[in-house]
Amino acid sequence: MYDRTALPDGLRVISARVPGAHSLSIAAYVLAGTRHERPGDAGVAHFMEHLTFKGTASYPTTRAVSEAIEEVGGGCNAATDRESTVYWARVPSAEADRAVRVVGELVARPRLDPAEATREKDVIVEEIRSYVDDPAEYAGILFDRAMFGDGPLGREIAGDETSVRGLTPETIEAFWRACYRPDAVVVSVVGDLAHEDVVGRVAAAFAPGPGWAARPARPIPDAAPSVPAGERVLVDRRDTSQVQVALGVPALRRDHPDQWVLEVLNCVLGEGMSSRLFLTVREERGLAYDVDSYLVDYADTGAMVVRAGVDPSKVRRAIRAILDELARLRDEDVPANELRKVQGYLCGRLELRLEETRHLASWIGAQEALHERVHTLEEAEAEIRAVDAPSIRRLAGGLFHDAGLRLAMVAPKGSARGIDTALTLDGGRR
Repeated sequence: MYDRTALPDGLRVISARVPGAHSLSIAAYVLAGTRHERPGDAGVAHFMEHLTFKGTASYPTTRAVSEAIEEVGGGCNAATDRESTVYWARVPSAEADRAVRVVGELVARPRLDPAEATREKDVIVEEIRSYVDDPAEYAGILFDRAMFGDGPLGREIAGDETSVRGLTPETIEAFWRACYRPDAVVVSVVGDLAHEDVVGRVAAAFAPGPGWAARPARPIPDAAPSVPAGERVLVDRRDTSQVQVALGVPALRRDHPDQWVLEVLNCVLGEGMSSRLFLTVREERGLAYDVDSYLVDYADTGAMVVRAGVDPSKVRRAIRAILDELARLRDEDVPANELRKVQGYLCGRLELRLEETRHLASWIGAQEALHERVHTLEEAEAEIRAVDAPSIRRLAGGLFHDAGLRLAMVAPKGSARGIDTALTLDGGRR
């Protein structure tokens, strides 16, 4: 499925050849995220991602960067997370050199213009405000704080208005020099190219340059806090017509031996229109329009989160219904026919996603950068099919208990009064 090469400077190249593919995708994973920020520099990792697109050595303006990809119909973007930042591009197959060159420039040769940094502060502040103004988004931000506390895992990735406005050009450049280094980069390429061709193009595009090869020691993130690390209930009161709920428990670190069991458990609970949460909370009880669950995983900690938007008068019933589904997973084996359906859903979805070059590049690139091994499609499907009902129940029994529950809400005044008393898994069962 893939080939891998480590260059002499430590940069890793992983590729998968797809004969006949009409597109080529590249993803460069930089092991630099909020966990690598120093105290007082909150948001610098995300700011760095923005600033790279303001110009590089060969593409000196935002327009030059964007036009280099868009003039051939391609797309290019980036995203910052807690432990990494990814830059990606997707272009027609004939434009492979262009995509690799542009992404290489963004990572290895950004201009980091102080004037552009000053202007970009206003843009990022508006981005932060958009998250705060979105009740569903802000409920998720509050949940991170409730679960992971006030440190790098619990604060908003983009920082806040004060921290962003306080970033200096020197701070930004210091972050780039410390964290954007060849031995902290994985470049993933998928398309109709032989691995040897990919390695040559990547080596040229990410070649050593001013500041790129010689680096100080890379910062080592602090260990994750013991979770849950924040308040049991966090509520932001607003004049809204819905209550946005984020309810969850501590889960597993990335690459935990039970990671595939957790994937299946989460799918049973809240992925898709045939999940338990969708069928019970929405279809049977009519308590929500949107309801689902998702996983958060880091190198040394994680969480499982359920989110829903509900009528203020129904919030207690909705929370009770969610908790009942957690308790059911803890107390009862998943029926064989339901388990087969969920396994088929996960395997089929994975097959369909990996048919597209961008998703395949993300799949192999993220695993090489962040996981202990890279799974092929067949290996992943085998892991999913191997999960059995007793394993799900055992894991649910370890995860779902009252002490671990954390709740975040964006709610109108009065609708959250005394809500902490509802946070008990056995309040509606036994």
